[in-house]
Amino acid sequence: MDEPKARKKITDPKTGLAKAEHYCAYQERSQQEVRDKLYEWGLYPQDIEQIISQLIATNFLNEERFAKAYAQGKLNQKGWGKIKIKQGLKLKRVSDPLIKKALLSLDLDDYLAVLKKILEKKRRLVTEKDAFKRHYKLKQYALSRGFEMDLILDVLKTNDL
Repeated sequence: MDEPKARKKITDPKTGLAKAEHYCAYQERSQQEVRDKLYEWGLYPQDIEQIISQLIATNFLNEERFAKAYAQGKLNQKGWGKIKIKQGLKLKRVSDPLIKKALLSLDLDDYLAVLKKILEKKRRLVTEKDAFKRHYKLKQYALSRGFEMDLILDVLKTNDL
């Protein structure tokens, strides 16, 4: 049996830059994701920082744009609340000011609509007869999705869930 081929390491900064541009053009990336990928490809640390600087200068890499796209995507696709989105951005090593900007960029009406939708969907699945226990389960579910307690209570109260 043949051994799996080891990936050929890239040591040429020009090749690394071209590959990184393609990587960034495919979807928005955080600086840390790109940095990790460049290390994975085998580039030297001084080349990596140079490539990242060039990607930023040519606007292939834009941390603010990434943070906003990430926040919007997680809200729309995964139904995440701001608390969970913030944790995700912190894991991607996005700065606090940019996290704040990204969270503020989310439309409040859309945000509340997503919260209402996930609570209504969960309500159909919860078989609990006791109203207090049902309310508790829905609240816990929304909290686990990263939504804020005051908004959860508001939506539960106004929508009679």
